[in-house]
Amino acid sequence: MIAGTRAGRALRRPRNWIQLAKFATVGASGYVVNLSVYAALVELAGIHYLVAAVCSFLVAVTNNYTWNRLWTFRDQRGHVAYQGMRFFVVSVAALGANLAFLEALVSAGLGKIPAQAVAIVLVTPLNFVGNKLWSFRTKS
Repeated sequence: MIAGTRAGRALRRPRNWIQLAKFATVGASGYVVNLSVYAALVELAGIHYLVAAVCSFLVAVTNNYTWNRLWTFRDQRGHVAYQGMRFFVVSVAALGANLAFLEALVSAGLGKIPAQAVAIVLVTPLNFVGNKLWSFRTKS
């Protein structure tokens, strides 16, 4: 039963839901940035879709770190480089999962841009949990 657990208590805190909404808003902006850069690299520059995914990731992760640090996790800010490295580690793990999903979806016949759109959505929970619990965690 989840009600008496730590997770249950966390689910009852309005602050966590607000933080999730902010993270989702930042994520939505990162989603647009990622897909825009990805589509431009694949369609306009003719770059291989996996290379384009890594490049678009680098642009989007910069956007997301900046906004999550300044807005979503504002009250949990630590040293910029320390949190930045943790954020980057979580993001690289999410990128690995994204590339695996992207390759599987493209191999299954989904178009490259729709496949990337789905892959980003699939790794979002991993990204939020990693950043909430590790990158921007408050000191106990």
